[in-house]
Amino acid sequence: MNKESILNLLADIHDENTGCDLVSAGAVGTVEFDKDRINLDVRLGYPLADQGESLAMAIRDRLLNETGIAHAGVNVSCKVVPHKVQGELKPTESIANIIAIGSGKGGVGKSTTAVNLALALQREGARVGLLDADIYGPSIPAMLGIKGQPDTDGKHIIPKQTHGLKVMSIGFLVEEDTPMIWRGPMVTSALQQLLNETLWGQLDYLVIDLPPGTGDIQLTLAQRVPTAGAIIVTTPQDIALLDARKALHMFRKVDVTVLGVVENMSTHVCTACGHEEAVFGQGGGQQMAKDFDIPLLGQLPLATEIRSSLDEGQPSVVQDPDSHIAKSYRSLALRTAGALALTPRSMAVKMPEIVIQN
Repeated sequence: MNKESILNLLADIHDENTGCDLVSAGAVGTVEFDKDRINLDVRLGYPLADQGESLAMAIRDRLLNETGIAHAGVNVSCKVVPHKVQGELKPTESIANIIAIGSGKGGVGKSTTAVNLALALQREGARVGLLDADIYGPSIPAMLGIKGQPDTDGKHIIPKQTHGLKVMSIGFLVEEDTPMIWRGPMVTSALQQLLNETLWGQLDYLVIDLPPGTGDIQLTLAQRVPTAGAIIVTTPQDIALLDARKALHMFRKVDVTVLGVVENMSTHVCTACGHEEAVFGQGGGQQMAKDFDIPLLGQLPLATEIRSSLDEGQPSVVQDPDSHIAKSYRSLALRTAGALALTPRSMAVKMPEIVIQN
């Protein structure tokens, strides 16, 4: 028995959140032998609050069963490492990873996805912020049940906090019924102020809910903000997919990594009988992911409880964390974080790590 044989065993353990095995993901650290004992360190690049212990046990059991040794110590740690900034963009101080949530058209559930994704990342142990970048139609305050203007410290805006999230939106600064009749330069300036003048503190992830389309805000984000990756939200409908493809092409043209596709409203779940029906078609998101060689990060239903929970300011991940819908969002969050963990990393900022021992 040697280190190579141990690595061969670990290469058979698939990590569904990154889409590859532990060895290929570079997650295996120190391997030590001491008579009839193995000590092993595994470091993941994303938070894993719920599954970390079960992963440690799975590795330990495999080592004991396959090697014949008497004892195996497995140390699983999770460390979110900052995005490596390319080109002339400077890293955003204290924010490790910025995730843009985009869509080609409105009405596909992009903001719903952004809110529940941010909450799901927070539930996995990450420090998360949520920025509502839809200047013309901010909806995040209503979805989270937050009202009132934010405080300031004289220099910076102090973000609102709810459910463990730090949240900022233009909706906090204007009356709910006030239309934002602004031209492009004013909109892009507002976005930069909301991002740079908010006192975010240390964050592992800042989720930015973009407006639909491929306009000024999307270009400003790509050209002036060190975005770690983007997620495209669509429905299976052909019309939505056409616009979603445009959004994906836009991100790639401005060198923003597309982490994957989320297919929203995949099926309608009947509240009376539970029957599921593909009212917007089938397989659209999966086909788009295949065409562009990116992951299908999740398929989420069109369900009454998703809408009603947001109307009450209690998104699904918070209102019923053990529900099938909440678990779907948490799976989406882990796959998103796992995809980010495989992108180029920067070791410039030290982030705390979560350790699970078995």
